Amino acid sequence: MEQKKEKLQPKICKTMKEYTAKQFAKDVVAGIIVAIIALPLSIALALASGVGPEQGIYTAIIAGFLISLFGGSRVQIAGPTAAFATIVAGIVAKQGMEGLVLATILAGIFLILMGIFRLGNLIRFIPYTITTGFTAGIAVTILIGQLKDFFGITYLNGEAPVETIEKLEAISANFGTLNVQALIVGAVCLVVLIIWPYINKVIPGSLIAVIVGIAMVSGLEMEVNTIGDLYTISNKLPSLTLPAISLGAIRAVLPDAATIAVLAAIESLLSCVVADSIIHSKHNSNMELVAQGIGNIGSALFGGIPATGAIARTAANIKNGGRTPVAGMVHAIVLVLVLVLLMPYAALIPMPTIAAILFMVAYNMSGWRTCVHVVKTSPKSDITVMVLTFVLTVVFDLVVAIEFGMVLACILFMKRMSDVTNVESWKYIEDEDDPDAIDLKVVPDNTLVYEISGPLFFGAADKLLAISIDKKQNCLILRMRSVNAIDATAVHSIEQLYEKCEKRGITLVLSHVNEQPERVLRKSGLYEKIKEENICVHIDDALERAAKLQE
Repeated sequence: MEQKKEKLQPKICKTMKEYTAKQFAKDVVAGIIVAIIALPLSIALALASGVGPEQGIYTAIIAGFLISLFGGSRVQIAGPTAAFATIVAGIVAKQGMEGLVLATILAGIFLILMGIFRLGNLIRFIPYTITTGFTAGIAVTILIGQLKDFFGITYLNGEAPVETIEKLEAISANFGTLNVQALIVGAVCLVVLIIWPYINKVIPGSLIAVIVGIAMVSGLEMEVNTIGDLYTISNKLPSLTLPAISLGAIRAVLPDAATIAVLAAIESLLSCVVADSIIHSKHNSNMELVAQGIGNIGSALFGGIPATGAIARTAANIKNGGRTPVAGMVHAIVLVLVLVLLMPYAALIPMPTIAAILFMVAYNMSGWRTCVHVVKTSPKSDITVMVLTFVLTVVFDLVVAIEFGMVLACILFMKRMSDVTNVESWKYIEDEDDPDAIDLKVVPDNTLVYEISGPLFFGAADKLLAISIDKKQNCLILRMRSVNAIDATAVHSIEQLYEKCEKRGITLVLSHVNEQPERVLRKSGLYEKIKEENICVHIDDALERAAKLQE
């Protein structure tokens, strides 16, 4: 209820009321440091997404600024993230840049609507095993996608694989073209990325790896592909571009747009939760979704790619003193200066260095320890959902993985609920802990009592039809004190049981019908059919009604 009452108000409105010059100084420092961290990551993630390096910077600038300005978190830093890399690459390969722009705009609209309709809390209904599975799957696809550049492999037949399995096949077929010099550069940069955090925690290892990679290739004149060899580098500011919109184009990208929206919501709200735990604050989830929508629409219109809250950059912001959205806005402004002044130098960055950076991104997001923990401690059904989602993400794509994962998770959930829902005849056993136990009740000879335990829904409703009634009895009591919810299928089964009883001259009596079941029964008209006098508040009332039917 508290979440529903929360206003859709950007967090900056609240933080500005108590803003100080001291906090502004901290936010500026944090923003500059986060921009330094975001620079190589934004370029690397853009290349992994199949777009130009400057488009990663555009995303960090536009989406980063708008999401900080309108966001529901004090410290969220947004930009391109690894989670979107394979999705974006697939859309670009199949639909082109116009398809990506349209899909991102639609995703932004979905996110805004999710926030307006207060759906921020519904994200929690996506099972943990699914998010764990597809996150690990995305990590593997990113790693596989960078093997070509890390080893300096050349595709002799001009292959342009899009799917992960196709990439593996192409790498295997052309592995003989391995460039030893590229492998050396990639390996050295990877070692730098691994050991640098133990040397210095202020300057990001990715920046040091870029400097080392450029020094090796340029200084030693190594024959290794650089960004400039493969891409045209632009330092122009982003300009407004409108996609061609048609019904056919919308239909083509709608599934991808939905996936982007769901993933952006999950990633951003997860990042907000992590940030809240560090600074002991509380984000506005619905406002954050609206901001994510605005940020993604802005990013798409100005040449960027999908964006979301980035946990690593958000944590770096907090660590360096950022406590208001101003830090995120400063980070975007600093990246504008970098784009204009330093972007041409990005042409010197070796491709194996980019691959090494993305290897570390993939490792950090893989959550392999979490996967191992789930395998060791969870039920087999949960493990199955996680593994299936992981495999489908790698073999097919995230859309298929989430669809199948959700369907399987729902089916397994319904199976569990069905297993715990029982429709059992009362047995005369001693139970001192239950004052309403059968041994303390006088059940008339003409009466049969069945107790239902657990939710009564389509997965368990058929158990009602298995009730057997003796010809000697003319009253059947269904005790429903443990039934907190029923659905239309359950109502239909109760109606069938009622009709069966009516044909045999048996009165159906319901005992202790809870609020939701009563509401559903009334709406269906079955409540009136059974009649008010046959729907009792307590089992004692139901037994008293049964006794009257015996007379």
